[in-house]
Amino acid sequence: MTIVLASDQTAVAPSQGQIIRDVLLGRLQRGEIGLEDRLVDTAIAAEFGVSRMPARDALKRLVHEGYLEATTRGFMLPRVTHNEILEIFDLRRLLEPRAVALVAQSMKPAELTALEGTIGDARGATRAGDTELVFKASERFRNGWIAAVPNVSLRQAIQRYMTQVQAVRMLTFRDPVNHPLIVDGNTRLFDAFANRDAVAASDHILRFIYEGERAYLNAVKAEAEEAQQAAKSA
Repeated sequence: MTIVLASDQTAVAPSQGQIIRDVLLGRLQRGEIGLEDRLVDTAIAAEFGVSRMPARDALKRLVHEGYLEATTRGFMLPRVTHNEILEIFDLRRLLEPRAVALVAQSMKPAELTALEGTIGDARGATRAGDTELVFKASERFRNGWIAAVPNVSLRQAIQRYMTQVQAVRMLTFRDPVNHPLIVDGNTRLFDAFANRDAVAASDHILRFIYEGERAYLNAVKAEAEEAQQAAKSA
């Protein structure tokens, strides 16, 4: 596949790196890139018909966002162990209730409007059964409220465990049963922001994290059962 990228892009048009990043992100979200796959900048550049630099820029962006990690032989899905994921759920329960409480007290009208748009997008994507769009809307919602955390050190601490969040998302979003639960959780959190209710925001995010951990454990169990069935059938 070759995607032709315009060379006379205006200042508001997405860059070549951004376009490649979005295409690769879609593949990641759909599970088309596995744990053993390696993404190499020269191969990506050849596929998209561009120079090496925008391809490498796209891959580095995905590393920064927690979707990939750099290795000596290319870029791969992050290696996050099961125990590390469970430990970060504990960390999230400590940090995120305080973070959303601060957001509820300080969020600007424009930020609320942007979050409301992601809720609408997620609901529409859920009705349409579009897993990729549900994923993207959920990601925009989370990134939106994190960006609004006024405590810079707290915001940066939350951003540092993005890899764990992405690993859990990519596993749990495969089951459409989880989609309405995620949308409803985000909606409750948005309502708390809109009402300037710091206590409700803290309560909702704590419940949401526990629900996310339960969905993750169920997905891990389902994967193990599928592997056992495959081994019996082999």
